[in-house]
Amino acid sequence: MDNFGFLKVAAAIPHVRVADCLYNTERMKALAEEAARRGVEIVAFPELGVTAYTCGDLLLQQTLLDDADEALAELVHETRKLPLVMIAGAPLRHGTTLYNCAVVFTQGRVLGVVPKIHIPNYGEFYESRWFDSGAGITEEHINVAGQQADFGADLTFEVNGVEFGVELCEDLWTAIPPSSHLALNGAKVIFNLSASPEAAGKHLYLRQLVAQQSARTIAGYVYCSAGWGESSTDLVFAGNGLIAENGTILREARRFSTEEQLIVADVDIERLEYERRRNTSFRANNDAAENTVIEMEIPEALRAAALDREIDPLPFVPKDEEHRSERCEEIFRIQSHGLARRMAHTRARTAVVGISGGLDSTLALLVTVRTFDLLGIDRSKILGITMPGFGTTDRTYNNALKLMQGLGVSIREIPIREACLQHFRDIGLDPSDRSAAYENAQARERTQILMDVANMEGGLVVGTGDLSELALGWATYNGDQMSMYGVNASVPKTLVRHLVKWVADTEQDPATRDTLLDIIDTPVSPELLPADAEGHIAQKTEDLVGPYELHDFFLYHLLRSGYGPAKTLLLAELAFEGSYDRETILKWLRTFVSRFFAQQFKRSAMPDGPKVGSVALSPRGDWRMPSDATAEAWLRELENL
Repeated sequence: MDNFGFLKVAAAIPHVRVADCLYNTERMKALAEEAARRGVEIVAFPELGVTAYTCGDLLLQQTLLDDADEALAELVHETRKLPLVMIAGAPLRHGTTLYNCAVVFTQGRVLGVVPKIHIPNYGEFYESRWFDSGAGITEEHINVAGQQADFGADLTFEVNGVEFGVELCEDLWTAIPPSSHLALNGAKVIFNLSASPEAAGKHLYLRQLVAQQSARTIAGYVYCSAGWGESSTDLVFAGNGLIAENGTILREARRFSTEEQLIVADVDIERLEYERRRNTSFRANNDAAENTVIEMEIPEALRAAALDREIDPLPFVPKDEEHRSERCEEIFRIQSHGLARRMAHTRARTAVVGISGGLDSTLALLVTVRTFDLLGIDRSKILGITMPGFGTTDRTYNNALKLMQGLGVSIREIPIREACLQHFRDIGLDPSDRSAAYENAQARERTQILMDVANMEGGLVVGTGDLSELALGWATYNGDQMSMYGVNASVPKTLVRHLVKWVADTEQDPATRDTLLDIIDTPVSPELLPADAEGHIAQKTEDLVGPYELHDFFLYHLLRSGYGPAKTLLLAELAFEGSYDRETILKWLRTFVSRFFAQQFKRSAMPDGPKVGSVALSPRGDWRMPSDATAEAWLRELENL
């Protein structure tokens, strides 16, 4: 299958015997063969894995160094038919000096050797007793495994068009890791060969360090550390294997395992390239220094049918239960502080919110309540207006009233039926004509009421529309599309539901909690068409434009990840396997692309609202798109799927 810009990488943690080079390289070979079977393209092994890291003064012995070079030569030869690149750690002599090195090889050829730059000499680390720093070594050659190879700290390697770099253990822990320069010079994946012993609390710091460096370099980062076979004398090694991408840990090894491990993940090179293009700070420092790039082509690996990567079906919704409350609280604070500043600036005496009994207006009201609590203003100063129309059901009407009562805001009911019928007569519209004019007239009537009441009361209208509706253009232009401040403008529908659920879970008043839970269970609807014969909602949004969980997935990956339709479809099939088939996903993806382009004019005229997450569509902020842009290129790609 098309790899869609994914690079399959691995951190291998083999069994090891201290100073037994033939045994160690045999275990490397076995894990390399397993990696090849799994479609891995680049696999890294721990620091000094050929000899073992904990050899101590044996590292100065001619016998061990000769044995290491012979075993490495055998490993290079025995793996020559594997369609992958290997990175092994070994002590290598260069002139009269010994270096702690990473040896990069594939198909029987040593491509290059990278020496460790930062040699520690503190605590349990006293490597300077044996090794010199490779700092400043460039454009040199070294004899290794019976071959002569490029030798230098500035080397990067390009495999089938993907450039990667290597650093060793302590290099990562320094103020400016070599990987920072390697990334600026083009490396999109960094491999770290490490042998770092355990200490209480150290692992958490290591995870943060790896994740942060992958984010700082906008790169993939593969960290491979020695396992339990190295646990000798005074030190214990837990076999830390971590694969990160742009700040996110994709895969990690089981610590303190007595078994060999192969940690595999697909790094999204295409997304990394997109992130680097859009990050002007990264671009400003690109090509900051010279480096040597060694290029090679390898046969296409035995690519697995499935990605070694978790695809989140709800990318906007927090998954970490431990930090769920913290994240939800932070979102509410962003929304409420934005509204508080706008109210203070406009000297508004009240906030006017249209309450429908649906999710969006519920979240907007909850944010407004928090804002008034923040400003020390009595909640009764909030004016909630319910405006029943032709499609309003008893369920939503009653939930709107109960919600406002439970939150202690002022309630006003202004029916719109007679006003709309008069308007229909004025413009000559037959009320039985259920066209766009029939629906939009109701939305605009409601907006007019809210705006006029806000003028009367010296307040401002708080918008309720969310990010998903903005993306789809599922709003009436100059109707519910308009407000004086849109608190939900960057909150997608899946996150709206999650936030309201969080409030319900933490609500002390049982009646209000029950109301919130029923609102969550109510089908999403604009309620602009009359209810059915049983009084139930007849106009369900997700039946008309598609499931919001799909649209939010499309929104995230087309905009935030910069993917094309084909890659978005692939990931959606994986993420929603068992929920939606390919035909259904493709149908709604076409709908999303078509509507997103056609409805940009509504976003071009959208009101101010606080940015909450990494995806926002404000024409003054994250998204600059002409209203008349065409979707033809995206639709052609979809037609070919």
